[in-house]
Amino acid sequence: MTAEPPAWSGPAAARRWQAWLDRTSLIRTADILAALIAASLPWSTTVPAIFTGLWLLAVTPTIDWRDCARSLAGPAFALPFAFLLLAVVGTLWSDGAWADRLHAIRPVAKLVLIPPLLYHFRRSERGTWVFLAFLASCALLAIFSWVVLLHPAWKITATASAGVPVKNYIDQSQEFTLCAFALALPALGFWRARQVAAMLTCLALILLFLTNMVFVASARTALVCIAVLLVLFAWRHLSRRAALFLLAGAVAASALAWTASPYLRQRITDISVEYQHGHEDISRASTAQRLTYWRKSTLAFIEAPLFGHGTGSIKRQFERAAVGASGLGAEIVSNPHNQTLNVAVQWGLIGVALLYAMWLAHLRLFTGEGLAAWIGLVIVVQNIASSLLNSHLFDFHEGWMYVLGIGVAGGMALRANAERGNNAAS
Repeated sequence: MTAEPPAWSGPAAARRWQAWLDRTSLIRTADILAALIAASLPWSTTVPAIFTGLWLLAVTPTIDWRDCARSLAGPAFALPFAFLLLAVVGTLWSDGAWADRLHAIRPVAKLVLIPPLLYHFRRSERGTWVFLAFLASCALLAIFSWVVLLHPAWKITATASAGVPVKNYIDQSQEFTLCAFALALPALGFWRARQVAAMLTCLALILLFLTNMVFVASARTALVCIAVLLVLFAWRHLSRRAALFLLAGAVAASALAWTASPYLRQRITDISVEYQHGHEDISRASTAQRLTYWRKSTLAFIEAPLFGHGTGSIKRQFERAAVGASGLGAEIVSNPHNQTLNVAVQWGLIGVALLYAMWLAHLRLFTGEGLAAWIGLVIVVQNIASSLLNSHLFDFHEGWMYVLGIGVAGGMALRANAERGNNAAS
């Protein structure tokens, strides 16, 4: 009899080795592409979409479909697909135009990238690349923001706000808020470890982001998020005494910012002006607009509380409410600037329950310790808080921040939990 060649030699083994090398190379390529998505997100809408398509092409051949199917049993993986299914089925009972129905599916569709991102970064060791790429890109944007404040001709696009090189001040503020609080935990860790240089670097970056929002451009929604995230950080990572010191320092810093920044004072005092005079002057009606949108959306929800009016029906409901009205009452929009009402009008209590279940499932990914868990927690809480005043989960920029952040941080957290479990078992 002829002895069989060893399993690790011969053409078959060479093919297996080559396949393993190709898979490893594709995983590394997917990691690089994810970092490029994060780096381009603060600057563009088209470029991240291109890199996302390339990421899907790179990652798809590396997926173990049986393992992936088992993962879908978890709520964090399954609920984005359930949300998309509801949006697709919801077109059947919508009274909106078909163009509006199909357009309303797109903001929900991006959520289904969360499961493959979770799956990929649960096995990858390079999730930190994505966060560093986003941080570096936002730091560059913050510096450039100061430059265009002094030299407006240097703007990349014709934005509506001074000191905003690209996109708008809302997107920019949400980015800077996320980066500032993502750095808070490393700064605390370096301080406790007596690594002064690293701590000062983190604090310098935090100061770069916060001073930009105080003196250059800030969204009032971001200021609400800062207050919420500050309390979250104190509760999650500080002793009671340290938390009181931090909150007292935050109050003192806020008072100093109020005194030193005419821009910040105007942003806050404009709330009252917008409420009082918004009905007469729509150009200064941000606060009054939101209240009007919320009232109309609530009335539309009451009309169809269980299943809503269907996918893409918001514009149609505002058209109905505008009949015979004038001023703000005659405005027709497709976004009520509140995530819960956005969902409630289209899919009723069923949709709201699904939205909250998804937020809760993603929050539960980040109950552990470590940087990934903290960043993921900040992303979910920021999205929930900002969605009180906007439909940020469905907005392009903030929605992609959520999708990419939850996918990467969630995968890293799942990997860390699995490693802790294996160490405990051994």
